Amino acid sequence: MPITKLFIAIVAIAATLGANGGPARSQDAGWPRTIRHAAGELTLAKRPQRIVSTTPSVTGILLAIEAPLLASTATTPSPLTDAKGFFSQWAEDADRRGVKVLYPNLKFDIEAVLGWKPDLVIASTTGADSILPHRAELEALGVPTLVVDYSSSSWQELASELGRATGLEQEAAAAIGRFDTDLAAAASAIAASGAKASIVGYNIAGSYSVARVTSPVAKLVTGLGFEVVGLPPELRPNSARPSDFEFFSRENLSAAITADTVFLLRATEKDVQAFLAEPILANHPAIAGKRVYPLGLTSFRIDPYSGRQILQRVRAGFAKP
Repeated sequence: MPITKLFIAIVAIAATLGANGGPARSQDAGWPRTIRHAAGELTLAKRPQRIVSTTPSVTGILLAIEAPLLASTATTPSPLTDAKGFFSQWAEDADRRGVKVLYPNLKFDIEAVLGWKPDLVIASTTGADSILPHRAELEALGVPTLVVDYSSSSWQELASELGRATGLEQEAAAAIGRFDTDLAAAASAIAASGAKASIVGYNIAGSYSVARVTSPVAKLVTGLGFEVVGLPPELRPNSARPSDFEFFSRENLSAAITADTVFLLRATEKDVQAFLAEPILANHPAIAGKRVYPLGLTSFRIDPYSGRQILQRVRAGFAKP
């Protein structure tokens, strides 16, 4: 091969490789780009390299798509978190990657945010971690802020949205693909056989609820082969507030749970025992057959980490003989 053509070929090969010798990310092209998000539009001049998360409910998704995450807001430490206030399902991975606490106890601290010199802040529209009142202040200081709505989106939808905003579309697709593979493996290993199941929030801060069939946790359980049953139509007018769960009074527990198998949200074996001892449910088929299973404390919000923990729990409870 002539030297000129050989040189061109080498340059072409090098252009397809990243700095570490691996395949270059095609997402590095296409900047600047304008991203539509829950609070309008955001134009980013280049792919973000210094991201901070003000919403712990989304931090696990950012970790799953390998975003360059520097810091995340921490919530108040509880049985759902580690000592810092990072949610337990992703805290270990965050520590391994060197993610620091942005500010503790969900108390917004603009100086802490600015101190990290972020080129992208991730915020939420809703929840105790929302910083929407401070968004205008951040943007006035030149800090791009992307707002997501985790209350009405699955983690897969959020991963795709964040992938577009961060230039990590391929990583987002890969994270979703890995989870789908794990879901299929769990489904093939358990004996669900179309069994009807109710997903119940039992005495969570004094509330009682059943998951809507369209909720992320219901879709996950459906993917395992169960037929998720929602709240009976006759009780829906009494449901309190719109969300992924429909709420009702304790007196309606037996009527609200129509399936013979029950999965308890944000629950451990201790909660299962309390449920089995509930006097109102004494004659319920799920109680009689002891077909009540905890989805774990991390099941209150489905992300790639808590989702896998649910898969492991259900797989352990329904393994084929």
